[in-house]
Amino acid sequence: MNSVNKLLDAFNYRPELEYDKFSEEKAYYGIGNVGSRKKWLSNVTPYELLTRSLKDSVNSIMTLSEGEFYKNFPDNIQTPNYGDNWGRFANYIEINNRSIAKMEGNCCKDGILSLIKMLPAIAPSAKSWASCIIVSHVFPIIFGDGYNKPVWEENSAYTMKLNSGYSNNLIVREIEDKISDKEQLKAFCDLAHFRGIKTGFRVLISEDQIKVINKDGREENFRWHNDEHVQLFINSCAELINLGFEAIFVDSAKHIGGYDCPNYTGIGKLPYYHQMQYILDEIRKRSNNTHVSIVGEKSSFDFDRYKNMGLTAGTAIINADNENEVRYWSNKLKYYREYAPGPEVSNDNDTGGRSYEDRLRRIHSCLFGFEYPSDKLPSFMQMEDLFPLRYDTNTHQLMMTNPNYSLDNTPESHWHELFAYDDGRAYNSRVGEEFAWAVGL
Repeated sequence: MNSVNKLLDAFNYRPELEYDKFSEEKAYYGIGNVGSRKKWLSNVTPYELLTRSLKDSVNSIMTLSEGEFYKNFPDNIQTPNYGDNWGRFANYIEINNRSIAKMEGNCCKDGILSLIKMLPAIAPSAKSWASCIIVSHVFPIIFGDGYNKPVWEENSAYTMKLNSGYSNNLIVREIEDKISDKEQLKAFCDLAHFRGIKTGFRVLISEDQIKVINKDGREENFRWHNDEHVQLFINSCAELINLGFEAIFVDSAKHIGGYDCPNYTGIGKLPYYHQMQYILDEIRKRSNNTHVSIVGEKSSFDFDRYKNMGLTAGTAIINADNENEVRYWSNKLKYYREYAPGPEVSNDNDTGGRSYEDRLRRIHSCLFGFEYPSDKLPSFMQMEDLFPLRYDTNTHQLMMTNPNYSLDNTPESHWHELFAYDDGRAYNSRVGEEFAWAVGL
Protein backbone atom coordinates (compact mmCIF):
# COMPACT_ATOMS: atom_id res chain seq x y z
CA MET A 1 0.00 0.00 0.00
CA ASN A 2 1.46 3.39 -0.98
CA SER A 3 1.93 6.12 1.62
CA VAL A 4 -1.11 8.17 0.52
CA ASN A 5 -3.48 5.20 0.69
CA LYS A 6 -1.90 4.26 4.00
CA LEU A 7 -2.69 7.75 5.33
CA LEU A 8 -6.27 7.53 4.10
CA ASP A 9 -6.64 4.10 5.66
CA ALA A 10 -5.33 5.39 8.99
CA PHE A 11 -8.37 7.70 9.11
CA ASN A 12 -10.70 4.90 7.96
CA TYR A 13 -11.22 6.36 4.47
CA ARG A 14 -11.60 4.05 1.49
CA PRO A 15 -8.86 4.46 -1.14
CA GLU A 16 -11.26 5.00 -4.07
CA LEU A 17 -11.13 8.65 -5.14
CA GLU A 18 -14.01 10.74 -6.44
CA TYR A 19 -14.35 13.85 -8.58
CA ASP A 20 -14.50 16.98 -6.42
CA LYS A 21 -17.10 19.54 -7.55
CA PHE A 22 -15.78 22.18 -5.13
CA SER A 23 -12.44 22.09 -6.94
CA GLU A 24 -14.12 22.27 -10.34
CA GLU A 25 -15.98 25.43 -9.29
CA LYS A 26 -12.93 27.10 -7.73
CA ALA A 27 -10.30 26.05 -10.27
CA TYR A 28 -8.12 28.62 -12.01
CA TYR A 29 -6.44 27.61 -15.26
CA GLY A 30 -3.17 28.40 -16.93
CA ILE A 31 -3.34 30.84 -19.81
CA GLY A 32 -1.51 30.10 -23.05
CA ASN A 33 -0.26 26.87 -24.52
CA VAL A 34 -0.60 24.90 -21.26
CA GLY A 35 -4.36 25.52 -21.43
CA SER A 36 -6.50 23.73 -18.90
CA ARG A 37 -3.78 21.24 -17.92
CA LYS A 38 -2.43 23.52 -15.17
CA LYS A 39 -5.10 23.92 -12.48
CA TRP A 40 -5.27 25.08 -8.87
CA LEU A 41 -7.74 26.69 -6.49
CA SER A 42 -7.91 30.45 -6.11
CA ASN A 43 -10.41 33.01 -4.86
CA VAL A 44 -10.31 30.99 -1.63
CA THR A 45 -9.39 31.46 2.02
CA PRO A 46 -7.30 28.97 4.02
CA TYR A 47 -10.32 28.42 6.27
CA GLU A 48 -12.21 26.87 3.34
CA LEU A 49 -9.30 24.51 2.67
CA LEU A 50 -8.33 23.62 6.23
CA THR A 51 -11.86 22.71 7.30
CA ARG A 52 -12.17 20.10 4.54
CA SER A 53 -11.59 16.44 5.32
CA LEU A 54 -8.38 14.70 4.32
CA LYS A 55 -10.32 12.60 1.79
CA ASP A 56 -11.86 15.74 0.24
CA SER A 57 -8.40 17.26 -0.08
CA VAL A 58 -6.97 14.17 -1.80
CA ASN A 59 -10.02 14.12 -4.09
CA SER A 60 -9.30 17.77 -4.87
CA ILE A 61 -5.65 17.04 -5.70
CA MET A 62 -6.74 14.26 -8.05
CA THR A 63 -9.43 16.44 -9.66
CA LEU A 64 -6.80 19.11 -10.40
CA SER A 65 -4.52 16.54 -12.04
CA GLU A 66 -2.84 17.64 -15.27
CA GLY A 67 -3.56 14.30 -16.86
CA GLU A 68 -5.58 11.20 -16.12
CA PHE A 69 -8.01 10.96 -13.19
CA TYR A 70 -6.94 7.94 -11.16
CA LYS A 71 -9.56 6.16 -9.09
CA ASN A 72 -6.77 5.10 -6.74
CA PHE A 73 -3.70 7.14 -5.95
CA PRO A 74 -0.77 5.83 -8.07
CA ASP A 75 1.98 3.79 -6.44
CA ASN A 76 4.92 5.38 -8.24
CA ILE A 77 5.06 9.17 -8.17
CA GLN A 78 7.93 11.00 -9.83
CA THR A 79 8.99 14.49 -8.94
CA PRO A 80 8.50 17.13 -11.67
CA ASN A 81 11.64 16.86 -13.79
CA TYR A 82 13.38 20.17 -14.47
CA GLY A 83 16.93 18.81 -14.55
CA ASP A 84 19.66 18.80 -11.92
CA ASN A 85 19.81 22.60 -11.72
CA TRP A 86 16.06 23.16 -11.26
CA GLY A 87 16.59 25.02 -7.99
CA ARG A 88 18.53 27.80 -9.73
CA PHE A 89 15.30 28.92 -11.47
CA ALA A 90 12.57 27.83 -9.05
CA ASN A 91 9.87 29.79 -7.29
CA TYR A 92 10.01 28.98 -3.55
CA ILE A 93 7.00 29.41 -1.27
CA GLU A 94 7.54 28.92 2.47
CA ILE A 95 4.54 27.72 4.48
CA ASN A 96 4.49 27.98 8.26
CA ASN A 97 3.08 24.54 9.08
CA ARG A 98 3.00 25.34 12.81
CA SER A 99 0.62 28.29 12.51
CA ILE A 100 -1.86 26.34 10.34
CA ALA A 101 -1.68 23.19 12.47
CA LYS A 102 -4.65 21.94 14.49
CA MET A 103 -5.03 23.95 17.72
CA GLU A 104 -6.79 22.00 20.45
CA GLY A 105 -6.63 23.70 23.83
CA ASN A 106 -2.93 24.43 24.35
CA CYS A 107 -1.85 21.68 21.94
CA CYS A 108 -0.60 22.29 18.40
CA LYS A 109 -0.55 19.19 16.18
CA ASP A 110 -1.27 17.50 12.85
CA GLY A 111 0.41 20.17 10.73
CA ILE A 112 1.12 17.61 7.98
CA LEU A 113 -2.63 17.36 7.33
CA SER A 114 -2.89 21.14 7.05
CA LEU A 115 -0.03 21.20 4.55
CA ILE A 116 -1.82 18.58 2.44
CA LYS A 117 -5.07 20.56 2.59
CA MET A 118 -3.28 23.70 1.34
CA LEU A 119 -1.74 21.91 -1.66
CA PRO A 120 -4.71 22.38 -4.05
CA ALA A 121 -4.38 26.17 -3.70
CA ILE A 122 -0.69 26.29 -4.67
CA ALA A 123 -0.18 26.77 -8.40
CA PRO A 124 1.73 23.90 -10.05
CA SER A 125 5.13 24.37 -11.60
CA ALA A 126 5.34 26.39 -14.78
CA LYS A 127 6.43 25.12 -18.18
CA SER A 128 9.99 26.39 -17.73
CA TRP A 129 10.54 26.40 -13.96
CA ALA A 130 9.46 24.56 -10.83
CA SER A 131 7.47 25.72 -7.84
CA CYS A 132 8.73 24.45 -4.48
CA ILE A 133 7.07 24.56 -1.05
CA ILE A 134 9.48 25.11 1.86
CA VAL A 135 8.16 23.65 5.12
CA SER A 136 9.13 25.94 8.01
CA HIS A 137 9.40 23.44 10.88
CA VAL A 138 10.17 19.76 10.39
CA PHE A 139 12.37 19.06 13.42
CA PRO A 140 11.12 19.61 16.99
CA ILE A 141 11.75 23.06 18.45
CA ILE A 142 13.65 23.27 21.74
CA PHE A 143 10.93 24.92 23.81
CA GLY A 144 7.19 24.34 23.48
CA ASP A 145 7.13 21.84 20.64
CA GLY A 146 3.56 20.66 20.19
CA TYR A 147 2.06 23.54 22.18
CA ASN A 148 0.71 27.01 21.53
CA LYS A 149 1.19 29.96 23.85
CA PRO A 150 -0.37 33.43 24.23
CA VAL A 151 0.71 35.93 21.63
CA TRP A 152 2.84 37.82 24.18
CA GLU A 153 4.92 34.73 25.09
CA GLU A 154 7.86 33.83 22.89
CA ASN A 155 7.81 30.35 21.41
CA SER A 156 10.50 30.69 18.79
CA ALA A 157 10.65 28.36 15.81
CA TYR A 158 14.28 29.40 15.27
CA THR A 159 15.48 26.37 17.23
CA MET A 160 15.58 22.66 16.52
CA LYS A 161 16.37 19.30 18.11
CA LEU A 162 18.25 16.59 16.23
CA ASN A 163 17.98 12.85 16.90
CA SER A 164 14.49 13.36 18.30
CA GLY A 165 12.26 12.46 15.37
CA TYR A 166 9.98 15.05 13.83
CA SER A 167 7.98 17.86 15.35
CA ASN A 168 4.81 17.24 17.34
CA ASN A 169 3.47 20.33 15.58
CA LEU A 170 3.72 18.40 12.33
CA ILE A 171 3.14 14.67 12.86
CA VAL A 172 -0.22 13.04 13.60
CA ARG A 173 0.81 11.01 16.64
CA GLU A 174 -2.56 9.28 17.14
CA ILE A 175 -2.14 7.22 13.95
CA GLU A 176 1.54 6.25 14.20
CA ASP A 177 0.56 2.65 14.85
CA LYS A 178 -0.91 2.64 11.32
CA ILE A 179 1.45 5.00 9.49
CA SER A 180 4.84 6.16 10.79
CA ASP A 181 6.05 9.75 10.99
CA LYS A 182 8.35 9.15 8.01
CA GLU A 183 5.53 7.71 5.91
CA GLN A 184 3.35 10.71 6.77
CA LEU A 185 6.06 13.02 5.41
CA LYS A 186 6.43 10.84 2.33
CA ALA A 187 2.66 11.02 1.73
CA PHE A 188 2.87 14.83 1.74
CA CYS A 189 5.78 14.79 -0.71
CA ASP A 190 4.01 12.30 -3.01
CA LEU A 191 0.85 14.42 -3.06
CA ALA A 192 2.87 17.57 -3.76
CA HIS A 193 4.77 15.87 -6.58
CA PHE A 194 1.50 14.66 -8.06
CA ARG A 195 0.37 18.30 -7.98
CA GLY A 196 3.49 19.23 -9.95
CA ILE A 197 5.16 20.90 -6.96
CA LYS A 198 8.52 20.20 -5.36
CA THR A 199 9.11 20.24 -1.59
CA GLY A 200 11.84 21.42 0.77
CA PHE A 201 12.48 22.30 4.40
CA ARG A 202 14.21 24.99 6.49
CA VAL A 203 17.23 24.16 8.67
CA LEU A 204 19.18 26.18 11.22
CA ILE A 205 22.98 26.32 11.44
CA SER A 206 23.55 28.63 14.44
CA GLU A 207 24.88 26.07 16.92
CA ASP A 208 23.37 27.56 20.09
CA GLN A 209 19.93 27.27 18.47
CA ILE A 210 20.32 23.49 18.04
CA LYS A 211 20.19 20.68 20.60
CA VAL A 212 21.15 17.02 20.25
CA ILE A 213 19.03 14.43 22.04
CA ASN A 214 21.00 11.38 23.19
CA LYS A 215 19.59 7.86 23.36
CA ASP A 216 19.02 8.23 27.11
CA GLY A 217 16.97 11.40 26.51
CA ARG A 218 19.69 13.71 27.74
CA GLU A 219 20.06 17.00 25.84
CA GLU A 220 23.40 18.50 24.88
CA ASN A 221 24.35 21.61 22.99
CA PHE A 222 25.13 21.13 19.31
CA ARG A 223 28.72 21.97 18.37
CA TRP A 224 30.21 22.19 14.88
CA HIS A 225 33.61 21.05 16.20
CA ASN A 226 32.01 17.76 17.33
CA ASP A 227 32.18 15.35 14.39
CA GLU A 228 29.36 13.18 15.80
CA HIS A 229 27.09 16.24 15.72
CA VAL A 230 28.16 17.09 12.18
CA GLN A 231 27.42 13.56 11.00
CA LEU A 232 24.02 13.66 12.73
CA PHE A 233 23.19 16.93 10.95
CA ILE A 234 24.14 15.45 7.58
CA ASN A 235 22.21 12.23 8.12
CA SER A 236 19.12 14.07 9.39
CA CYS A 237 19.00 16.14 6.20
CA ALA A 238 19.74 13.16 3.95
CA GLU A 239 16.92 11.17 5.58
CA LEU A 240 14.41 13.89 4.66
CA ILE A 241 15.73 13.99 1.10
CA ASN A 242 15.20 10.23 0.90
CA LEU A 243 11.57 10.75 1.95
CA GLY A 244 10.97 13.02 -1.05
CA PHE A 245 12.10 16.51 -0.07
CA GLU A 246 14.35 18.10 -2.68
CA ALA A 247 15.36 21.49 -1.31
CA ILE A 248 16.96 22.79 1.89
CA PHE A 249 16.61 26.42 2.94
CA VAL A 250 19.63 27.28 5.09
CA ASP A 251 18.98 30.01 7.65
CA SER A 252 21.87 32.52 8.09
CA ALA A 253 23.80 30.98 5.18
CA LYS A 254 25.25 34.36 4.21
CA HIS A 255 27.49 34.37 7.29
CA ILE A 256 29.03 30.90 6.95
CA GLY A 257 32.77 31.06 7.40
CA GLY A 258 32.67 34.41 9.21
CA TYR A 259 31.34 36.45 6.29
CA ASP A 260 29.70 39.83 7.18
CA CYS A 261 29.38 38.84 10.84
CA PRO A 262 28.56 42.38 12.11
CA ASN A 263 25.11 41.80 10.59
CA TYR A 264 24.73 38.25 11.93
CA THR A 265 21.73 37.97 14.29
CA GLY A 266 21.83 34.26 15.08
CA ILE A 267 23.10 32.76 18.34
CA GLY A 268 26.24 30.65 18.33
CA LYS A 269 28.98 29.72 15.91
CA LEU A 270 28.40 28.81 12.28
CA PRO A 271 30.18 26.15 10.19
CA TYR A 272 33.50 26.99 8.61
CA TYR A 273 33.41 27.55 4.86
CA HIS A 274 35.19 24.31 3.90
CA GLN A 275 33.18 22.43 6.51
CA MET A 276 29.94 23.57 4.87
CA GLN A 277 31.27 22.47 1.49
CA TYR A 278 31.82 19.01 2.96
CA ILE A 279 28.38 18.96 4.65
CA LEU A 280 26.43 19.88 1.52
CA ASP A 281 28.43 17.48 -0.63
CA GLU A 282 27.79 14.67 1.85
CA ILE A 283 24.04 15.38 1.99
CA ARG A 284 23.89 14.96 -1.76
CA LYS A 285 26.06 11.81 -1.69
CA ARG A 286 24.24 10.09 1.18
CA SER A 287 20.83 10.79 -0.31
CA ASN A 288 22.12 9.71 -3.74
CA ASN A 289 20.41 12.76 -5.13
CA THR A 290 22.29 15.06 -7.49
CA HIS A 291 19.45 17.55 -7.94
CA VAL A 292 19.01 18.69 -4.32
CA SER A 293 18.64 22.47 -4.26
CA ILE A 294 20.41 24.24 -1.38
CA VAL A 295 19.09 27.76 -0.84
CA GLY A 296 21.05 30.21 1.28
CA GLU A 297 19.36 33.03 3.18
CA LYS A 298 20.75 36.30 1.82
CA SER A 299 23.67 34.50 0.17
CA SER A 300 24.07 37.11 -2.53
CA PHE A 301 26.64 39.17 -4.45
CA ASP A 302 29.77 37.00 -4.01
CA PHE A 303 28.54 34.48 -6.56
CA ASP A 304 31.59 32.23 -6.75
CA ARG A 305 31.83 32.03 -2.96
CA TYR A 306 28.33 30.60 -2.64
CA LYS A 307 28.38 28.50 -5.80
CA ASN A 308 31.63 26.83 -4.72
CA MET A 309 30.18 26.25 -1.26
CA GLY A 310 27.50 24.10 -2.90
CA LEU A 311 24.53 26.47 -2.85
CA THR A 312 22.04 26.59 -5.69
CA ALA A 313 20.24 29.85 -5.00
CA GLY A 314 20.30 32.84 -2.66
CA THR A 315 17.78 35.43 -1.57
CA ALA A 316 17.31 39.18 -1.50
CA ILE A 317 19.82 40.56 -3.97
CA ILE A 318 17.24 42.53 -5.93
CA ASN A 319 14.50 45.00 -5.07
CA ALA A 320 11.36 43.23 -6.25
CA ASP A 321 9.42 46.51 -6.27
CA ASN A 322 11.20 47.33 -9.53
CA GLU A 323 10.49 44.84 -12.32
CA ASN A 324 13.06 46.49 -14.60
CA GLU A 325 15.77 45.92 -12.00
CA VAL A 326 14.80 42.26 -11.70
CA ARG A 327 14.89 41.94 -15.48
CA TYR A 328 18.32 43.63 -15.57
CA TRP A 329 19.77 41.12 -13.09
CA SER A 330 18.10 38.22 -14.89
CA ASN A 331 19.92 39.22 -18.06
CA LYS A 332 23.17 39.90 -16.21
CA LEU A 333 23.14 36.46 -14.56
CA LYS A 334 21.69 34.41 -17.42
CA TYR A 335 24.95 32.51 -17.94
CA TYR A 336 25.14 31.54 -14.24
CA ARG A 337 23.26 28.25 -14.63
CA GLU A 338 24.40 26.52 -11.42
CA TYR A 339 23.87 29.29 -8.86
CA ALA A 340 22.14 32.66 -8.78
CA PRO A 341 20.51 34.89 -6.17
CA GLY A 342 17.01 36.20 -6.77
CA PRO A 343 14.25 38.55 -5.62
CA GLU A 344 11.74 37.95 -2.86
CA VAL A 345 8.23 39.15 -2.20
CA SER A 346 8.85 38.78 1.54
CA ASN A 347 10.87 36.61 3.90
CA ASP A 348 10.54 35.06 7.35
CA ASN A 349 11.57 38.37 8.97
CA ASP A 350 8.67 40.27 7.38
CA THR A 351 6.87 42.34 10.01
CA GLY A 352 3.84 43.18 7.89
CA GLY A 353 2.49 46.56 6.87
CA ARG A 354 3.01 46.04 3.14
CA SER A 355 -0.12 46.81 1.11
CA TYR A 356 -1.82 44.26 -1.10
CA GLU A 357 -0.87 46.30 -4.16
CA ASP A 358 2.80 46.31 -3.15
CA ARG A 359 2.75 42.55 -2.64
CA LEU A 360 1.09 41.99 -6.01
CA ARG A 361 3.65 44.21 -7.72
CA ARG A 362 6.48 42.24 -6.11
CA ILE A 363 4.89 38.91 -7.10
CA HIS A 364 4.63 40.17 -10.67
CA SER A 365 8.31 41.14 -10.69
CA CYS A 366 9.36 37.75 -9.34
CA LEU A 367 7.27 35.81 -11.86
CA PHE A 368 7.87 37.97 -14.96
CA GLY A 369 11.17 39.79 -14.40
CA PHE A 370 13.06 38.36 -17.37
CA GLU A 371 13.39 38.60 -21.14
CA TYR A 372 13.18 34.83 -21.65
CA PRO A 373 11.62 32.33 -19.19
CA SER A 374 14.76 30.19 -19.43
CA ASP A 375 16.65 33.04 -17.72
CA LYS A 376 14.30 33.44 -14.75
CA LEU A 377 15.95 34.11 -11.40
CA PRO A 378 14.97 32.07 -8.34
CA SER A 379 12.24 33.85 -6.38
CA PHE A 380 10.90 33.62 -2.85
CA MET A 381 7.54 34.11 -1.16
CA GLN A 382 5.92 33.47 2.19
CA MET A 383 2.49 32.02 2.96
CA GLU A 384 1.26 35.55 3.69
CA ASP A 385 2.02 36.60 0.10
CA LEU A 386 -0.62 34.16 -1.14
CA PHE A 387 -2.97 34.09 1.85
CA PRO A 388 -2.96 37.38 3.81
CA LEU A 389 -2.84 37.14 7.59
CA ARG A 390 -5.10 39.00 10.03
CA TYR A 391 -4.21 42.66 10.52
CA ASP A 392 -2.47 42.34 13.92
CA THR A 393 0.08 39.64 13.12
CA ASN A 394 2.75 38.97 10.52
CA THR A 395 5.10 36.31 9.21
CA HIS A 396 7.90 37.00 11.67
CA GLN A 397 5.61 37.13 14.69
CA LEU A 398 4.29 33.68 13.79
CA MET A 399 7.88 32.41 13.66
CA MET A 400 8.60 33.87 17.10
CA THR A 401 5.26 33.01 18.75
CA ASN A 402 2.56 30.41 18.28
CA PRO A 403 -0.78 31.86 19.42
CA ASN A 404 -4.15 30.17 19.21
CA TYR A 405 -6.60 32.73 17.80
CA SER A 406 -9.69 30.59 18.36
CA LEU A 407 -12.71 32.43 19.76
CA ASP A 408 -14.54 29.27 20.85
CA ASN A 409 -11.71 26.80 21.55
CA THR A 410 -12.16 25.00 18.22
CA PRO A 411 -9.44 24.51 15.57
CA GLU A 412 -11.87 25.82 12.94
CA SER A 413 -12.15 29.15 14.71
CA HIS A 414 -8.34 29.51 14.81
CA TRP A 415 -8.13 28.94 11.07
CA HIS A 416 -10.89 31.48 10.48
CA GLU A 417 -9.34 34.14 12.69
CA LEU A 418 -5.72 33.69 11.59
CA PHE A 419 -6.24 34.93 8.04
CA ALA A 420 -7.89 37.92 6.40
CA TYR A 421 -11.28 36.85 5.09
CA ASP A 422 -13.25 38.76 2.42
CA ASP A 423 -10.37 41.02 1.41
CA GLY A 424 -8.00 38.05 1.70
CA ARG A 425 -10.16 36.07 -0.73
CA ALA A 426 -10.20 38.95 -3.22
CA TYR A 427 -6.44 39.32 -2.95
CA ASN A 428 -5.93 35.58 -3.43
CA SER A 429 -7.97 35.78 -6.62
CA ARG A 430 -5.59 38.43 -7.97
CA VAL A 431 -2.60 36.28 -7.04
CA GLY A 432 -4.25 33.46 -8.99
CA GLU A 433 -4.47 35.73 -12.04
CA GLU A 434 -0.71 36.41 -11.85
CA PHE A 435 0.08 32.69 -11.73
CA ALA A 436 -2.39 31.96 -14.54
CA TRP A 437 -0.14 33.86 -16.93
CA ALA A 438 3.10 32.59 -15.36
CA VAL A 439 2.52 28.81 -15.45
CA GLY A 440 2.46 28.75 -19.24
CA LEU A 441 5.88 30.33 -19.62
